[in-house]
Amino acid sequence: MTTATEAGWPPPKARLAIARRLGASAAEMTTAALARIAEEHRWFGELDAEHRSWITVVARSGIDGFLEWFAAGGRDQAPGSVFDAAPRALARRITLNQTVDLVRTTIDTVEDRIASLPEDEQAPLRIGILRYSREIAFAAAQVYARAAEVRGAWDARLEALVVDAVVRGEADESVVSRASTLGWASPPAIAVVIGAAPSDPGRAVEAIRQVAARHSLDLLAAPQGDRLVLVIGGELGTSAELVRQVGDFVGHFGAGQVVVGPIVADLVEAARSARAALSGMRAARAWPEAPRPVAAEDLLPERALAGDGHARRTLANELYRPVVEAGRDLADTLAAFFDTGGSIEATARAQYVHPNTVRYRLRRVHELTGFSPLDPRGGYALHLALTLGRLLD
Repeated sequence: MTTATEAGWPPPKARLAIARRLGASAAEMTTAALARIAEEHRWFGELDAEHRSWITVVARSGIDGFLEWFAAGGRDQAPGSVFDAAPRALARRITLNQTVDLVRTTIDTVEDRIASLPEDEQAPLRIGILRYSREIAFAAAQVYARAAEVRGAWDARLEALVVDAVVRGEADESVVSRASTLGWASPPAIAVVIGAAPSDPGRAVEAIRQVAARHSLDLLAAPQGDRLVLVIGGELGTSAELVRQVGDFVGHFGAGQVVVGPIVADLVEAARSARAALSGMRAARAWPEAPRPVAAEDLLPERALAGDGHARRTLANELYRPVVEAGRDLADTLAAFFDTGGSIEATARAQYVHPNTVRYRLRRVHELTGFSPLDPRGGYALHLALTLGRLLD
């Protein structure tokens, strides 16, 4: 009977002899292991021939590695080298759970073979396979952890490139294709949100992703210097509804204003939303009482005064022009309303009409533009639009 050492291992010569006897059936054990894998795990049959052959190599490498490891008494051998026999691409083709299936089935096959050996050899081999399988499990976890880290770093770089292309106005079909590899599903509506970057942007982005997922929103996010840029997609509804949704994670931004760009149709058009959000960020300090977050459209007056040509044209084309085209009386009444300091009675006297006529015309202006002359912010925007429209006319 073989004498075991204090560590539970037989003497070196005995270990070597046992390993040789078990190794004589290594090819048979590999074949049996693969047959069991194919029988018990459907995923194996769904692989192509090349990947099945690599799994064969891994299984044989695991069996040979155990024999060498056992013969060496568990020293000077790295069980993790089993996975070096296969290309890195295999880790992307089979999942960690499938790798566990592979290891467990192979070990079960070896244990079945051990049961056919003399009883005095079974105990040390069972102890050895138990320790070896533990090392293999740790090695598999390390392989997939490294793969996940590499994939995560690559995804982060690719996501940053996509976001940068949107901000620069360079988003085209190739950028859409890159976004699709990140899980971007070409949502029906898109908007860009920009705010100050927090001290830990990575943690903030992960927290924002969780909130966005609860709202069923797609998200691309990347820090750019001192700002954090989000590209949000999904069923966004109206601009006001989107601002309310952004309010659920606005606390994850750094200090300062957070601006929500207008909603656009696709990623190629998202540059327009980004441009408005960036313009709003530059102009937001001119409206200290603005809500947080704030829509870029609500900052149109400040953006126009800060030199944003798009904002000036928006005020002229979407606020001034509809009023003029609806009837010159509306524009004249609006101008008189501002000239009289916002007095309906004084406006009525200046226009030689009844005060109710003035009220009706001001309501029409609100209906046409979405801005009420009776509201301080709305009146501010309409007054500036009236001035800009006259200049552009």
